[in-house]
Amino acid sequence: MPNDSDLILITGGTGKQGGAVAYELLAAGRRVRVMTRHPESANAKKLAARGAEVVKGDLDAPDSLKQALDGAWGAFAVQNTWEAGVEREEEQGLHFAGAARAAGVEHFVYASVGSAHRHTGVPHFDNKARIEQRVKELGFPSWTVIRPAFFMENFLSDQNKPAIEAGQLPFGIKPTTPLQMIAVADIGKYGRMVFEQPERFNGRGIDIAGDEITMPQAAEVLTKVTRHPVSFVQVPVSEIRKFSEDLAIMLEWFDAVGYNADIEGNAKEFGIPPTSFTDWARVHFAPNANSDLARSA
Repeated sequence: MPNDSDLILITGGTGKQGGAVAYELLAAGRRVRVMTRHPESANAKKLAARGAEVVKGDLDAPDSLKQALDGAWGAFAVQNTWEAGVEREEEQGLHFAGAARAAGVEHFVYASVGSAHRHTGVPHFDNKARIEQRVKELGFPSWTVIRPAFFMENFLSDQNKPAIEAGQLPFGIKPTTPLQMIAVADIGKYGRMVFEQPERFNGRGIDIAGDEITMPQAAEVLTKVTRHPVSFVQVPVSEIRKFSEDLAIMLEWFDAVGYNADIEGNAKEFGIPPTSFTDWARVHFAPNANSDLARSA
């Protein structure tokens, strides 16, 4: 187990996954440094108020990575496909892993995606598989890969939340398809665990999810929680393909194959109770719910 004084660098600390891991580690009394392109942002200031060291850094700027990694015992690496694009995300991930190894990071944790290692054919899954392989090859003293399923927080997007509030749950999969999903807060708990027990999780890849339900079932949950009718609307994949081939391929993969995290087995092995979609929705969609507070708790 690392000492409390061992520094852990979090990339994407002002985003969903990185933020969840940062808050968990800070709550455990760990020494956390958050790298962000926007150190003056509201999320960065919240992290600083909790005790994080916030530094300016950019995954596309090598010099800033050297500064951010200086003195770090551990590093949590996450990149954003939808912001960077598939090719650039892969470049960022490969470069950051190399920079962390050169900086002497002892425990490297890579946030991949569920089933990346299964050769899915989904572009933004397969690029992460290649980053995973590079992490394995670099020779870190210890490393772990966390592979989360679909984020429940995706239902809070600027497109989805207003639709749900208006009574519709639009999604591009069949009504009979069960989809594994996870609350971002649970990712934070897994992140804390693998940093606190690096020997136990050295060389492991862990697929994680909190619930598995169909979209009509999700609509039923949202109907109960919001106290107004919410109906599932199947969006044709052909319409989605018009603006994102990558997203369309992923949705087709959901219908044909899907994630395979062992939700019950993980809970037993790791002792982290999975957050159900119902419990998550109560926090974010119940009348008077404060999603912003929940995300920063």
